[in-house]
Amino acid sequence: MSTTTKTLDFQTDPTRYRHWKLEVRPPIAELKMDVRENAGVFGGYELKLNSYDIGVDIELNDAIQRLRFEHPEVRAVILSSAKGNMFCAGANIRMLGVAGHGHKVNFCKFTNETRNSIEDASEFSGQRYLCAINGTAAGGGYELALATDYLILIDDGNAAVALPEVPLLAVLPGTGGLTRVVDKRKVRRDRADIFCAVEEGIKGKRAVEWRLVDEVVPSSRFKPRVEEKALELAALSDRPVDAKGISLTPLQRTITADEIHYPHLEIRINRTEQHAVLNIQGPADAAPASAKDAEAQGANWYVLALARELDDAILHLRFNEPAIGTLIFKSSGDSSLAMSHDHFMNSAADDWFVRETRLYWKRVLKRLDLTSRTLFALIEPGSCFAGFLAEVLFAMDRSYMLAGNFQDDPRPEATLILSAGNFGPYPMSNGLTRLQTRFLGEPETLVKAATLIDQPLNAEQADAAGLITAALDDIDWEDEIRLLLEERRSFSPDACTGMEANLRFPGPETLETKIFGRLTAWQNWIFQRPNAVGEKGALKLYGTGQQPVYDRERV
Repeated sequence: MSTTTKTLDFQTDPTRYRHWKLEVRPPIAELKMDVRENAGVFGGYELKLNSYDIGVDIELNDAIQRLRFEHPEVRAVILSSAKGNMFCAGANIRMLGVAGHGHKVNFCKFTNETRNSIEDASEFSGQRYLCAINGTAAGGGYELALATDYLILIDDGNAAVALPEVPLLAVLPGTGGLTRVVDKRKVRRDRADIFCAVEEGIKGKRAVEWRLVDEVVPSSRFKPRVEEKALELAALSDRPVDAKGISLTPLQRTITADEIHYPHLEIRINRTEQHAVLNIQGPADAAPASAKDAEAQGANWYVLALARELDDAILHLRFNEPAIGTLIFKSSGDSSLAMSHDHFMNSAADDWFVRETRLYWKRVLKRLDLTSRTLFALIEPGSCFAGFLAEVLFAMDRSYMLAGNFQDDPRPEATLILSAGNFGPYPMSNGLTRLQTRFLGEPETLVKAATLIDQPLNAEQADAAGLITAALDDIDWEDEIRLLLEERRSFSPDACTGMEANLRFPGPETLETKIFGRLTAWQNWIFQRPNAVGEKGALKLYGTGQQPVYDRERV
């Protein structure tokens, strides 16, 4: 199997699901995992026992998004399995054993983001998640359950929860299991150590006592109890009962050898220079007059449309263009129109649809933060980095702004405009806004920036306010940018990834930063160690009956 030559597409819809069944019965929906064994993305392995590969999670990610936008009447979601005596066996071992290193790491990152979106829906959208564990939940299967608010385990004498990766595979649970066990469920450290060393897992009352699940229920009462608890969770929600959902229609997208075109985003790939330029097209029209008007526009509303396009583009570049190491962001359009959408979102934030759209924009920006690419922004005449679009700038590793105009360029001078939205609704994984993160050691600069809201700032003003890396004139612009890109391309991609990930997330550590920083970094390293992936490593030999041979030196 090659995981480097097949192009992955992250767009799907319920009519094309092969692994999930979505049932909506307001105020509850049920997502049933029913993985088709012979429908793996790459072939060469069977997805037995509800084990999963990237294709299973692409569908899950889509379903979570659709439940938020298309079903405002749904207040609680049950995650369950359609297979008797088995909830989920986790990530498919055969797939992991033959997958390339880059795919394994990106696979873990995507599955983490998907599970985080479940927690985001529970915390901010009022769409609470309950996991009905009708059989064994092992590895990634238990990690999926851990992302929900409440775990009910069937008490049939066999069902158990387990994180067997360390003893069986010489790797770590890759989707936040270690962190969620001790940080989210607050399992005692010594008990967690035992749990992660027991291949067969833990079942029954002991699983409740150790806080690995919330309750165990006999088989005879399992389904009624799950339904009862889902209704209890639904009663806690503030989602509207009579709102009409927004259909997430298929994206308009054209992909050629070196270009990707969406209605509001154009991407041009320079394979020689190993970078891609992403040009965000600003809105063509002013913001909707009301939340009702926004709902009428649905998936065509500019903010939601751009969020979906950028989300798809980030994932496409991550998985399908691993050699493109630098992403250069530009924008073009009318800043005043961008600001009208920003002001509208701030004023209508209590509306369910506007709330969901802002939350989606937050998640897309987080996905950008967590992408292992160098991120640069070029702010040129005619740009529209204003309000919520300015958040893209603050996600960058560096940003350069032209002072004045290029010769014979009729476009208006580049400006940057802050809004109230840059100071709250779009936090990073560390729980801080990007401006708080930027000015972590300069709180007075953050206070000053708040006085500049709604003011168009030229290059000199933006530079003085600390909002950009540097202001360059037209004489130096071309040479400075060329040297910048040449320098970055000369560095080791591995070193760049490590440096950028360390520098992007100062400040407090959170569940998310632990998962993406600490856990992902360790898993990245372990996935390359011979104890796991060598010819005599545990991941390679799993299921063969042969015992792995370990290098016993601790590093």
